[in-house]
Amino acid sequence: MGTQYLIDSNAVIEFLGGMLPSSASNQLQDIVDLNTHHISVINQIELLGFNGPAAEMQTLEAFIASCNVLPLSDAVVQKTIDLRKAYKIKLPDAVIAATALVHNLKVITRNISDFNKIQGLEVINSHDL
Repeated sequence: MGTQYLIDSNAVIEFLGGMLPSSASNQLQDIVDLNTHHISVINQIELLGFNGPAAEMQTLEAFIASCNVLPLSDAVVQKTIDLRKAYKIKLPDAVIAATALVHNLKVITRNISDFNKIQGLEVINSHDL
């Protein structure tokens, strides 16, 4: 099955908006083309939880439809609780990290500092792909 990735909301926005360096954008496109990309239900809420222009919302919806959206399973909920107790991180970040850990995914994000202290979580800067 190969390496699988959880793409954080900020990386999705930069990717779809053409804000990534070309090499990183190409690498992320390869990840998408290989269907090795996932998002957390929290990412789905973050990405669709605002009133943007119709074309932008359609682009986001199409991207999300191409992803495996991972739900808040019991295992993810328990891991989120454990991470919140251990690291005192924001709830959305804890859910994203827990989802990645439970499903053995590497996190692609621009906000490395949100996740880099979590033991066992592999984080990749979206600009350094």
